[in-house]
Amino acid sequence: MNEKHPESILKIMEKIGVSVLIFVFLILLGMFTLYTIQSYSSIIPSDYTQSNPTQSNLTQSNLTQSNPTQSNLTQSNLTQSNLTQSNLTQSNITQSNLTKPNPAQSNFIPSNETVYVAGDGKGDFNCDGIDDQIEINKALAYVAENPEFATVYLKGSNTYVISDKIRIGNDTTLKGDPTAVIKLKDNAYWPHQSPLITQMNSSGNQNITITGFEIDGNYEGNTEKMRGDGYYNLIYFINCDNIHVCNMYMHDSHGDGLKIKDSKNIKFHDNRIYKLGHDGLYAIECQDIEAWNNNVRCKTNSALRIWNSNHIKFHDNTIYTEFEDDAGGPGIQIQYIRTSEAQPMNDIEVYNNTIYDTYGPGIWLIAFGEPYSKTEAQNVHIHHNIFYGCGTHQTYDWLGGIVTSGFYDTLIENNVFDANYNAAVVYTYPTGSRYDVDFTPRGIDGNCTTIVRNNIITNTLKRKYSPEGTGYGAIDNFPETHSFVLENNCLYNNYAGNYKNCTSTTDIYTDPRFVNQHKHNYYLKQDSPCIGAGYTLPISSEVSYKKRIKSIISAFVSQTCRFFSVETSE
Repeated sequence: MNEKHPESILKIMEKIGVSVLIFVFLILLGMFTLYTIQSYSSIIPSDYTQSNPTQSNLTQSNLTQSNPTQSNLTQSNLTQSNLTQSNLTQSNITQSNLTKPNPAQSNFIPSNETVYVAGDGKGDFNCDGIDDQIEINKALAYVAENPEFATVYLKGSNTYVISDKIRIGNDTTLKGDPTAVIKLKDNAYWPHQSPLITQMNSSGNQNITITGFEIDGNYEGNTEKMRGDGYYNLIYFINCDNIHVCNMYMHDSHGDGLKIKDSKNIKFHDNRIYKLGHDGLYAIECQDIEAWNNNVRCKTNSALRIWNSNHIKFHDNTIYTEFEDDAGGPGIQIQYIRTSEAQPMNDIEVYNNTIYDTYGPGIWLIAFGEPYSKTEAQNVHIHHNIFYGCGTHQTYDWLGGIVTSGFYDTLIENNVFDANYNAAVVYTYPTGSRYDVDFTPRGIDGNCTTIVRNNIITNTLKRKYSPEGTGYGAIDNFPETHSFVLENNCLYNNYAGNYKNCTSTTDIYTDPRFVNQHKHNYYLKQDSPCIGAGYTLPISSEVSYKKRIKSIISAFVSQTCRFFSVETSE
């Protein structure tokens, strides 16, 4: 019988139907796969390859900041589920704020909270050595507008030549490789007080860090402007709090390294500063400033300077200059200028610094202006510093290790002064027709007193300009209004003698026996007469025995003293 059974026919038809369904499914799957591949390839720049799937090659214009983490930018999870229309739009990232005129540079996606700027085409923003502030500012604007990003990183080795200001916003770090250089263009012709790096908002920005790279002020390419006249400051902030500048190399400028005004909480450390046209750090009417571990070669003015600022710590810096035209001013400048409003300077500490060969004083401490009360210029503490060769200027008369006037209750202790010009410590200030400022102190609360104790003062030299009457350990040029209290210092071999218009009943006059004075090793030998010869604080009979022991202060040496501990060999 040739006719098949109905049940067998039904089973065959069911098998054919399943096969057809599988075939249709495979066709649809193939079409879906092709569509997915085409969609995926459309969001990858033309220079992206599997061998180099770095974050710098993934485009910003197609992946919005709502999903920009490293974990969802790998090839394995670039699936249809996370590449939907909702997170691939360009509505939040426009051509105007992310690109240079070249449209190819609009493709960008940062990761790890960092946006990269480069000069080799491998950055998120890429510079060509002309007007490079454009790309840098776009990167900074992106970070400012997207809180999940924090850092703009300048990749080296590359020189970023700028023709206009770089502007930083809130909560931003501008960081770079040591071989990344921001350089002012030749013949810039910028207006007065226009800096290389400044704030984004004219009313102020907060929480800014600048670190790691080099700034070349390019003085030689812009010699139409004079140094020290307010042109081409490297960094300038106003009304900006929580500013941190560190690990920078700043050099060859017309103006300041960091100039900052009306701000607070400023950290300035581990910077190398070379031949700037004004101050390394210049803080005006600021609060809470700390500067440490900086190496500063002064050129036109000071390494560190504060004006009407308070709550200051300057410590562990090396400050010097080298003889040449316009070689610099004081190493550290502390000035109070009383105007219509009191801005006290009464919490200032300067310690553990080495200051040498400065053109002007090692430290210049001065108060003047309108009449002021004692509490407005008071309690500067200068201790455990080394001053040698300070005051080399050939036409200044206000020279010395420390030059002061107008401040009350200054304490100078446990310092070494060796071979400084004019005096180790001196009351004086600039006078004469060459100065257009009247530096006369106008304190209203009686004599200004400075305590000078437990210091070693040796080999003071005559100043080079008008040397008559100079070369003393301590000089008081204003005995009617200023006085020294000299206690338990060691003075030795000062050219003109130990004191002028001042004296002491407790100082000693003998060779302190440094380990090697010629090499500026100021540790003391074991047989030094300074050991144990110093001032101790008076002790009230009412205090406990334990407090008495803690309150005794050695003059020159203890096992923990930085400069005066015992060395046995050269």
